[in-house]
Amino acid sequence: MTIRIGRREFVRSAAAGLASVAVVARSAPGKAAAPKAQIAITLDLEMSAQYPRDGITEWNFQKGNLDEPTKKYSVDAARIVKQLGGRIHFFCVGRVLEQPNIDWLKEIAAEGHPIGNHTYDHVNVLAKEPQQTQFRFTRAPWLVAGQTAEEIIRSNIRITTIALKERAGIKVNGFRTPGGFNTALTGREDVQALLKESGFTWISSKYPPHLSGEKGKPPGEDVYESIVAAQKPAQPFRYSNGLIDIPMSPISDVTAFRSKKWKLDWFLEATRRNVEWAIETGGVFDFLAHPSCMVVEDPKFQTIRMICEMVKAAGDRAEITTLDKIAARMGDAK
Repeated sequence: MTIRIGRREFVRSAAAGLASVAVVARSAPGKAAAPKAQIAITLDLEMSAQYPRDGITEWNFQKGNLDEPTKKYSVDAARIVKQLGGRIHFFCVGRVLEQPNIDWLKEIAAEGHPIGNHTYDHVNVLAKEPQQTQFRFTRAPWLVAGQTAEEIIRSNIRITTIALKERAGIKVNGFRTPGGFNTALTGREDVQALLKESGFTWISSKYPPHLSGEKGKPPGEDVYESIVAAQKPAQPFRYSNGLIDIPMSPISDVTAFRSKKWKLDWFLEATRRNVEWAIETGGVFDFLAHPSCMVVEDPKFQTIRMICEMVKAAGDRAEITTLDKIAARMGDAK
């Protein structure tokens, strides 16, 4: 069944539901209260293929060449979330720093929103061959001639941290892998070690599998239930070398809108259920989106407004936070 109700209706129903849950929790004898839910809003600063219209694929080669609507959406989203009492955790592709004017990025940082490393060219950190790292290097192989995949990846990470500091005065806050992996970095101790050697105590790499329905058709109850169920394996964890991973929580905007052609109402419903799950269980929800996609699919910021308002309605049972603070709750993170 398709759910088509507005943002205010979502918020009112969510607030009522949360209030009833709180009453039950308080009245249940002997039941320990759930820890405070940690809700993060994370935006990846990169261009997305097929946006702002179908057929555009050049962004695969120019991930950091952000257009003006994408930059404006990022600034406006940061302002809105701050006004609602939170901060957004951004992850920036390094080539963004090559643009002639980055005042918009400096403004985001100055308003207290952390900005993490997303590699320089949006490279695949699990690649084992140089040509597998990025589309750009298949078109211009001389850029990485003589380098191994590991050397390309290591350099991409290192120069992004340098570029953020030298061009924008931004101290990098965390690392997110381009693309999410169902199994995270499990079995890739070499990549885990590379990231620790690059100075990171926490990263974001895992994206659990889930149903997403048929393309262009409303998601059924089985899809919504699958997405909510995927929140459990999307909780933070630690690798054997101590590196913390804070997974990206399904469903992402590009999966919903680009891959499956969802309507905004369907995306709102999935997000609402996920936030409710986190609040009820005291879990973590790491909302993953891309301004280059959301400026087209959610131009009025309905999703992030709904998230913030649901957290506010939950009172002291939830908070809007950033990934570094989520990692800090696990301990030993800087």
